[in-house]
Amino acid sequence: MASVLIIEDDSTFAQIIEGFLIKNNFEVTIVSNVTKALKLITHEDFQLLLIDYRLPDGTGIDVLNHRRETGLTVPAIIMTSFNDVRTAVRAIQLGASDYITKPINPDELLMVINNALQKKTIPKTTDGNFIRGKSEVANRLYQHIDLVAETDMSVVIQGESGTGKEFAARTLHLQSKRKNKPFIAIDCGALSKDLAASELFGHIKGAFTGAVNDKKGSFEAANGGTIFLDEIGNLSYEVQVKLLRALQERVIQPLGSNKQIPVDVRIITATNDDLANSMKNGEFREDLYHRINEFKIQLPPLRERGVDLELFIELFIKLSNEELNRNVKEVDAATRSLLLKYDWPGNLRELRNVIKRMVLLTPGNIATTDSLPDEMKIAVANEVPLDNPSDLKAINESNEKALITETLAKVKYNKSKAAKLLNIDRKTLYAKMERYGID
Repeated sequence: MASVLIIEDDSTFAQIIEGFLIKNNFEVTIVSNVTKALKLITHEDFQLLLIDYRLPDGTGIDVLNHRRETGLTVPAIIMTSFNDVRTAVRAIQLGASDYITKPINPDELLMVINNALQKKTIPKTTDGNFIRGKSEVANRLYQHIDLVAETDMSVVIQGESGTGKEFAARTLHLQSKRKNKPFIAIDCGALSKDLAASELFGHIKGAFTGAVNDKKGSFEAANGGTIFLDEIGNLSYEVQVKLLRALQERVIQPLGSNKQIPVDVRIITATNDDLANSMKNGEFREDLYHRINEFKIQLPPLRERGVDLELFIELFIKLSNEELNRNVKEVDAATRSLLLKYDWPGNLRELRNVIKRMVLLTPGNIATTDSLPDEMKIAVANEVPLDNPSDLKAINESNEKALITETLAKVKYNKSKAAKLLNIDRKTLYAKMERYGID
């Protein structure tokens, strides 16, 4: 029986989730704020954290930061509201397994929880369409990958979260002369400051409290092959110094040991930030930056990949059908239109989640808009192109329309409740709804 910690300040909502999870054979504990949550996860073992983003004394990000800093590996899922998808993307960057948006569908919640517990990932396909696509930007991207893959040059892969940086790194490895040697991927964003050096370079027994056995580091494990450091900008300054030495001298020294171990690895790094800015701010070493940045590959966001979006939609439907034992054969015109108009801030990762949810919630062969998240419909409905981006009145009206639409959806279109939340009377609400064409 897996134990789940629910961190949620809405007691009614928390109890509904608790009842559902208990019926599905989970053991559940509930806390209502960050302070209580941190105290509990420090002293008790949970198999899963289910975290609301907005909490009375902080946010779910605070819990994720604590989890990373203390080296905890328990999977975490963030629960967000309608307009917090970009926050969910940030949560993924901090090591969350997944996110789910409110109002929560029970079947979707169970799917997301089971995936997190089983640590399921997207099947690694060898089909080039998975990330190559057919767009001009995709062709240009893979020209660069093909060009640098066979060399031993250090590569920085830069792109927004969810654009497929690890897949690009694996492709570089598989097309290199090191392809028959190990490929080791490390998420630097999930490493605590205290454990990062041990994870990368290893340690000997007794090197620090808790080091009960010798441990081989990732550099030694990847010897002869490729090491991929995702979100390298999260490494502490001290670890950056050790990393630079390892790359320059091709040796590592496990923590607590006087022994130097020769290593031959190719390094590929990734970041969703501009390391040049981090370097200027003194957060990233300039000499390390130039050592890892022999060649840069920029991954385009999904919204700039044109015809590729439809290819990815079809692929994820196919993969989701196989995984969930469904038989979705097509999406109707309205659903396809929404999928193509949405700007996908979470890129391929968000698209995968949305398509998987869509397939799960489609009982027959044809997917409809009922199976898409409400926040997607709201986001697309509120995309008002502004002829003049400096027009303050137009911007304010666009924001007001978005707020009214979100509030109405939140209260299931109860106009009295919406008016109360918006701090206006019903007459004013009706007038604004008519003005902005809100049904």
